[in-house]
Amino acid sequence: MSDFNATVEPTKTGFAVCGYEKIEYDFEFLDGVFQIPNPQLAASYTTWGRCLAIMDVNIYNLYGEQIEKYFEHYEIELKTHRTMIGEKAKSMDTMLSIVDSMVEFGVYRKEPVLVVGGGLVTDVAGFACATYRRNTNYIRIPTTVIGLIDASVSIKVAVNYGDYKNRLGAYHAPIKTFLDFSFLRTLPEAQIRNGFAELIKISSCAHKGTLDLLDEFCEEIISTAFGRLGNPHAPVRAAADKICRAGIYEMLRLETPNLHEIMLDRVIAYGHTWSPTHELVPDPPLRHGHAISIDMAYSATLSHLSGHLSKADHLRLLNLFSRAGLAMDHASFDEQLLAQATVAILKTRNGKLRAAVPVSPMGVCTFLNDVTHDDMCAALKYHKDLMKQFPRDGAGLDAYVDSSDTGYTLEGEPIEAMIQKLGEESCPRSALQPSEPAREMLTQATGLSAQA
Repeated sequence: MSDFNATVEPTKTGFAVCGYEKIEYDFEFLDGVFQIPNPQLAASYTTWGRCLAIMDVNIYNLYGEQIEKYFEHYEIELKTHRTMIGEKAKSMDTMLSIVDSMVEFGVYRKEPVLVVGGGLVTDVAGFACATYRRNTNYIRIPTTVIGLIDASVSIKVAVNYGDYKNRLGAYHAPIKTFLDFSFLRTLPEAQIRNGFAELIKISSCAHKGTLDLLDEFCEEIISTAFGRLGNPHAPVRAAADKICRAGIYEMLRLETPNLHEIMLDRVIAYGHTWSPTHELVPDPPLRHGHAISIDMAYSATLSHLSGHLSKADHLRLLNLFSRAGLAMDHASFDEQLLAQATVAILKTRNGKLRAAVPVSPMGVCTFLNDVTHDDMCAALKYHKDLMKQFPRDGAGLDAYVDSSDTGYTLEGEPIEAMIQKLGEESCPRSALQPSEPAREMLTQATGLSAQA
């Protein structure tokens, strides 16, 4: 929610406008947001008596029945748009398909759309809300570690454009975000690890206490899905909750004075200097957490060689990446990539490198600007030699996106292509010939019958 105050003053040549926008939005920690005893979400829709929910088809398959019973209990009509948004489907076409559902539903300007899913879903659906009537309210329920820790904190929403990550987007805050970590019970371990990188990012540069807890409980946090899976020891759950709360708070503390990224020296951009270019280079692409961990590990080496980070802190950080199974190097992260990525980030950061790097003592950072390409290449050679001392030579576990990240597939055919065919009246259903399970998933995902 936002309020805008402005003044208009005549000048000799015209008029001068000065405006300030007040932005307000809330976060609520609530495990079990769709459990009937918790009326907090329903309260946002009671006035409207209905709700349009945009959600990932996997979330619907896992929680759809529970979600429907929740809204039925509170006598709120529920309409769901089920989508399959992977990195390759994070596109304008996908965003416009959400807009089509908003048009069909007849969303009022101040009526909040419900967005449930990981960072990809909240990014694309949030962008749809930003563009629909220029400013449509939405409520966000992230369901992945990256969604909970990182994407939920920012008001940035976006889609990819060609090979450019998040090139088209807007700044559009939800009116409320519910943080329900119980969703992590059904999240694959590879995605838990993927999100762990975001916590290393913020803690190493902004909150040493959180870094210490990550170091102490690294393996247990990943294997127990932040204390939500199995029967973890009480200290693990307590540490996980403390880590998540502190991580989100630090992200908010650093981001809220700079929601529209007017200030370009950003602490939370640690790991995001070369990774935006590198992430989509491998085929299949790297998962986001692994792409930024490669960037962070290399940046830590650059900081060490520049005299900002001690040897002990440098190795401590690299060991934490390694223990978490996060990538620290890749064959395609080479001198040519560094040059290409540096040119790209200089445009984003208005001509300066502004590379956030951790320093000693840990928990704070500095920004590197006067780094030549030769300096970068020398640091890269040192870094790659150093990686030989680590398991897997610094490679990550489950580092590459799979079908759930790139765009879903059914029986080897991209789901987007099948959905497009189903939407074409001229396409006979018999031409698709999917199996019974495939037909069921297509119907669930699109509402279109795949029957011949």
